[in-house]
Amino acid sequence: MSCFKLFRIPALLGAFGLLLTSCFKDVDFEQAQDIQLTPDLEADLLFYKLNEIDFFDSETNAFTPIIRDTVRLEFLDDDYIQDGLMYAEFRFKHENKFPYLIKSRIRFLSENDRTQFSVNYDIPPGSIDSIAVVDTLHVMETNEIGKVRRSIKMLVELELIDDGKDIEGELEFSSKGLFKFEF
Repeated sequence: MSCFKLFRIPALLGAFGLLLTSCFKDVDFEQAQDIQLTPDLEADLLFYKLNEIDFFDSETNAFTPIIRDTVRLEFLDDDYIQDGLMYAEFRFKHENKFPYLIKSRIRFLSENDRTQFSVNYDIPPGSIDSIAVVDTLHVMETNEIGKVRRSIKMLVELELIDDGKDIEGELEFSSKGLFKFEF
């Protein structure tokens, strides 16, 4: 029995050593440079719901046909992210219950507020019973991706085409971005 204990430790060490040396026999560490990560990021950019009150100045109660809002796209404010960005897809969806045409202008701005690119379209009149839906997809890749890399802000501007009398309705907006990277 004591003879078995003597051979047990060297046998275990020999088996362990064999496992360690055989695992790394044909590994080419030069291939590590060829590893490429290609993650996708889907992000909500801006959501809102407007009604007729939003088209009136809160202090003067005067009709304001143009509404603007600017949001920062903080996740794009990173050199590593900007360098790896290869593709961007923007989806903008409006649901209009106002009985008036609304002009939508979406501009992507640099840090110093210069327009990099725009997405403009008309939102047709709708109603409570018949909602007008505009679902727009804007793709940026290859030559245009530099414009997205330089963008850090998204400015949304809406213009209600009406004289401001007896307006009633709602406008819902949602926007998303799909960003593809290569690291």
